[in-house]
Amino acid sequence: MLNLIQADLFKLHKSKAIKILLGITTLSAVAMAVMAYLIPQGKIEASMTGIGFLFSDINMISILGGVLAGLYICSDFDNKTIHDAIANGCSRGAVILSKATVLGLALAFILLPYAIITGIALSTGSEFSMGSVAVGFLHVLTSGEGTAFSAAGIWKLLAVTLTLIIVYAAQLSICVPLAFVLKKPIFVVAINYGFSIISAQLIKLSESSPVFDRIFSSTPYGGNYAFVTLDTGTGDMVRAIAVSLIFIIVMLAVTYSAFRKSEIK
Repeated sequence: MLNLIQADLFKLHKSKAIKILLGITTLSAVAMAVMAYLIPQGKIEASMTGIGFLFSDINMISILGGVLAGLYICSDFDNKTIHDAIANGCSRGAVILSKATVLGLALAFILLPYAIITGIALSTGSEFSMGSVAVGFLHVLTSGEGTAFSAAGIWKLLAVTLTLIIVYAAQLSICVPLAFVLKKPIFVVAINYGFSIISAQLIKLSESSPVFDRIFSSTPYGGNYAFVTLDTGTGDMVRAIAVSLIFIIVMLAVTYSAFRKSEIK
């Protein structure tokens, strides 16, 4: 499996797609921070928060994450890479684990600009605001006004960054079974983005139903997992990571069950 991971990492290193996606998230992270800075300054209208949300990490990763999963996994069915790996003795479980591992690393890579720019922006001590649409790194940015970056603060930001990346990776793990079953990037992107919209609406339902809230909180889409900040306790971050890892394991089990029954031609 390590050979598969090394081969996929080398392929991603040479891929133009991952560089383009990194460029998009870098520009989007800068735009998000600038808009969050200008809104409380009164230099742009507060009604622009909707546009600011389009550049936020939660919105961009729900689109680009699906694109990345679709291109990375589905293309290996088109060029017979997965077929060759299995024909040469690699188990289907090893193929799935290697794809999921590299996909998670690639997602963390394209999310790095949001983490870095959020840290830089917070260190200025300026006020940032994006109204009620703030989620993920945008929420960390807008809730961290006046943050003094001591050594402990830097470690806390790293912990928050790790937690958010794992939560996003868990949310996007549904792309793995979709890619292995459907084998078409357009379907993976469309279904994943549609599901992200539905999950946002389910958050409102969980606020009115304690029973549904408990069920929804057992997934990376519920709870306050995408709302961690520098003030979030260690226990809450550990719970977010645990729920996310369990969800990823479930998605990999679903993928293995479906892929084991599929015919490789």
